[in-house]
Amino acid sequence: MASAGGAEPRRARRVWRQLRRHRAAVCALWVLSAIALLVLLGPALSPYSYDKVRLQERLHAPCAAHWLGTDELGRDVLTRLLHGGRVSLLVGVAAALLSSLIGSLVGAVAGYYGRLTDTLLMRWTDIMLAIPSLPLLLILSRFAGGTVGGIVVILMAFGWMSLARVVRGSVLSLREIEFVDAARVVGARPARIIMVHIVPNALAPILVYTTLNVGYAILAESSLSYLGLGIRPPVPSWGNMLLHAQQHLGDAPWLALFPGLMIFSSLLAINFLGDGLRDALDPHDPR
Repeated sequence: MASAGGAEPRRARRVWRQLRRHRAAVCALWVLSAIALLVLLGPALSPYSYDKVRLQERLHAPCAAHWLGTDELGRDVLTRLLHGGRVSLLVGVAAALLSSLIGSLVGAVAGYYGRLTDTLLMRWTDIMLAIPSLPLLLILSRFAGGTVGGIVVILMAFGWMSLARVVRGSVLSLREIEFVDAARVVGARPARIIMVHIVPNALAPILVYTTLNVGYAILAESSLSYLGLGIRPPVPSWGNMLLHAQQHLGDAPWLALFPGLMIFSSLLAINFLGDGLRDALDPHDPR
């Protein structure tokens, strides 16, 4: 038992060592950490309110008083950018975690039990994959009320299917390994076998998928908000900041530049981090 207990820390150290060799992933981790720190602490340190209207200061260019300028209502762009980052990142992380939880559960149950259970769950997964998600997202978002919770639920409902298929494939191979047979022999219940013995050994694709799905959810929320169907003003998000900026691209280009850069930087860093995790968690990597 002692050697088994020490296996996980050794594996974690190996994964961290591999991840550190992936320079792009390390840079991405620093960028994401900096963005998270800024959006968490920035609004509390800002002297401005994200929804305070000052028409006499509307469309000021970046200056000492307003580092990123002001918008069409005189609101400080930096404060709104940081507060909007809270919303966009919250939606992305929450939707990715919940969809990964559902996908992992569906895939693990289908792969472990097989037969009728597998058939029913996988056919339902195939049906969900066949549904054109974008039109349905647009329709459902109109009834979500523009709230963070509503957008998270919508993105979660259409984000679990691919992972379910991946986890099912992993579980189909893992359920025939000796330690799973040993757990059955000693009387472990199926739920315990799945959660304690099988899912931890299928953690690599789950972690990679979850990381990349954060970027997908951020982009989806930004797209919905840009179309006016996502987070509703006055609550800012990077997407609805772009929506209002399009009316002033000629006279105030900074209104679109900064939220666009935040979306671009976040998605690029998340993709690099996902690539690094995929390489670090690859059991066939000899390094």
